[in-house]
Amino acid sequence: MPHEWVNYKSLRAEVSFIEILHHYGVELKERGEQWQGFCPLPTHEGKRQSPSLSVNVGKGIWQCFGCGAKGNLIEFATRMAGLNPANPDNFRKAALLLQKMFGGHDGGAREKPKAVPKEEARKRNAQDDLEDDPTVVVNAPLDFELQRLEYDHPYLREREFTLETIKMFGLGYCHRGLMKGRIAIPLHDKEGALIGYAGRIVEEEAIGKDTPRYLFPGSRERNGTRHEFRKSAFLYNGFRIANPSQLVVVESFTDVWWLTQAGITNVVALMGSSCSDMQAALLRDLVPEEGSIWLLPDGDKAGERMAEETLVLLAQHRFVRLVKLEEGQQPTDLSPEELRQRLVVPESP
Repeated sequence: MPHEWVNYKSLRAEVSFIEILHHYGVELKERGEQWQGFCPLPTHEGKRQSPSLSVNVGKGIWQCFGCGAKGNLIEFATRMAGLNPANPDNFRKAALLLQKMFGGHDGGAREKPKAVPKEEARKRNAQDDLEDDPTVVVNAPLDFELQRLEYDHPYLREREFTLETIKMFGLGYCHRGLMKGRIAIPLHDKEGALIGYAGRIVEEEAIGKDTPRYLFPGSRERNGTRHEFRKSAFLYNGFRIANPSQLVVVESFTDVWWLTQAGITNVVALMGSSCSDMQAALLRDLVPEEGSIWLLPDGDKAGERMAEETLVLLAQHRFVRLVKLEEGQQPTDLSPEELRQRLVVPESP
């Protein structure tokens, strides 16, 4: 007896992710097309301490930043049914179930549940879109490391970073390749695997339209798969954080180095003046419910925007406190004593 035909691509376009969520009783907080909440997957490992599931109901894709699972709406339904999406028979079984429950294969048109205005959702989630493309891998581990970096470079030492701090973060001046003329900054995922390098240009006068202050990893092809780095799905220094009672969030790499050198080690950077939905989910996942998040942005307009965005995303989930700096001031302008005083970090015994 021939198998019933399933067109997976058409099914993904036809079925509403909202209906799937309702069918399985999954309650998420709606913001445009990006919905968030606690991960309901039966395969989720570890405690569900924060809303780590992010679903784009418009694109029909999802990701859990707690257990690491992600995929399209068929894969979500497969897992919710207690099946394995990596098993072709399991995947097909779940697809057939969706087709029978929600698919309009009788040729009749049906109205899908409404989300929110798409224009507003696009603006909010422009950096957070997940690729529904199996040939794209985001923030994947590298299979090489930069060699012969100059650790004891004047750029770092003149800014009063100790050799211990420089080596801790693996920093070094690069004399060749794409990072030539820059301080190479290793980027590690939450498991500690190296996923790329950022590069901070040393000569300030060289900064321009074609020479940005910071250079981030570009797209690369490997065995038919495109690898991409997305800072909107990444927290710098996040892999060193483990259930902190207090987590400090800053804008830049140098802020992380400076605070760490001052003895404030539970600190991560957004690598910019905006906080994406994904980064907010990662922050919530790092900090237990009884913990607190302290925002330490630069004392400028961009810092104000960073604080406003992050507060909106986190205030309903964790205790959040804003530490305001004077106009034009940056965290690196504060001494270790001033930092500890402003952040109410107790002195070591």
